[in-house]
Amino acid sequence: MVIGAAVVLFIASFLDFFSYNGLGVDAPNAWDSLGNAIGVYLVGVIGAALIVLSRSQPQPRKVVGLDLGQFGVAATIFTAWNIFWTIIDLGQVDAGAGLVLGLIASLVLAGGAVATPLVPALKAPLMGAPRPQPVQAPYGAQPQPGQGYGYPGAQQQPYGAQPGQPQPYGAQPQPGQPDLAQAQQAPQGGAAPAGDFTPFWFAVPVARPLYGEDGSPSPIAELAPGTWYLAVEQRGPGLIAQTQDGRRGVLQDTTGIQRG
Repeated sequence: MVIGAAVVLFIASFLDFFSYNGLGVDAPNAWDSLGNAIGVYLVGVIGAALIVLSRSQPQPRKVVGLDLGQFGVAATIFTAWNIFWTIIDLGQVDAGAGLVLGLIASLVLAGGAVATPLVPALKAPLMGAPRPQPVQAPYGAQPQPGQGYGYPGAQQQPYGAQPGQPQPYGAQPQPGQPDLAQAQQAPQGGAAPAGDFTPFWFAVPVARPLYGEDGSPSPIAELAPGTWYLAVEQRGPGLIAQTQDGRRGVLQDTTGIQRG
């Protein structure tokens, strides 16, 4: 409504300002007097532009403590007030199409500008606030909930998949993947966990071997950086870790691991 009224007001500035009742006199328009064209008509058009600019931003810009929308409302009211009293004070001269149409457009423009902060349906900005972009944490930063393989609330990946490959949302964990609730129960083989040990998620900074619980010197798996694993038990200075496919082993080197 504000934009449409501003367009009509601008068109009215080119129409006859006065009417001489068919006397054949070339009637002037607002542009024959810059005081009327720039000081009245264009003030209303600029006010409409300020209102639209203010509404197009999530946060209104302010000038000397007032936002652009308030300046625009004041400008539209000034234009309507000026044109109204110009028509009242014409005396023996009739108002031309430019004055009549300008008064109608300025009244609609001022009404729309004043109603904007008063009517709830008109208060919303023309453009919504931008959505925040996800921030990629640098390597070595503490992981946040929902990030990385296997972390509680994260999307699961099959064993051997490259980190960062998405899985369909809502996919169920595959058989053999570690489960925190199961890990908190007694570990396989009936051995009770350490008295005050609580299973936790962790990631290794570099690739590290995982040895069998029977003390075999041959690794049974390799833990890769960028992947979350589940520590289910303390074994001396090492940890009993569980891989994505359910295998358990001893991580002897725990220096620099990142806890989830």
